[in-house]
Amino acid sequence: MFTYVCLGSNNLPRACRFYDAVLAPLGLTRCDTSTEDDADAWPGWGTYTDQGRQELALWLCHPFDGRPASAGNGTMVALKAGSWQQVQAFHAAALLHGGVSDGEPGLRLQYNPDFYAAYVRDPDGNKLAAVCRGFTRDDSAQT
Repeated sequence: MFTYVCLGSNNLPRACRFYDAVLAPLGLTRCDTSTEDDADAWPGWGTYTDQGRQELALWLCHPFDGRPASAGNGTMVALKAGSWQQVQAFHAAALLHGGVSDGEPGLRLQYNPDFYAAYVRDPDGNKLAAVCRGFTRDDSAQT
C-alpha cells in the first residue's frame, strides 16, 4: 500500500542521529541515495533502489513550504519489530538519543492479546511505535 512515509524535521543532523540509533534494533539501515542530487536533504531508512523504482522507506526532510516542521495530532508511524527485545531496544535507543517515551514497552491488551508495543516521540515531536505481534509472552527471542 505504501511506497514511503515522510516526516518533517527542523534539525536533520540531530534527527539522523536519532533515527540511525532507533531504527537499527529493527534491522533498518540508511538508504543509499549517493547518486541523487539532493541526497543530504532527504535521509531515509528502508529500501530504496533503482532511483526509487523499488522503495519502502521512511524519509526525513525540511518542510517544502519553508515553515517549521511540526508533529501532527493523531499522526503516528508504526514500525514492525520481530521480537519483544527489538521493541525494548527501540524504546531504549530513543530515550538515549533525545526521544521521549510516549508509552513503555508492553502488551496492549486493548488492541489484541499479542500486541506488544512501545511508543516514543522523536526530537521533533513525531510519534513512532515499534510493534511486535504473534507472541503473548517474552518467547519472541526463540523464533
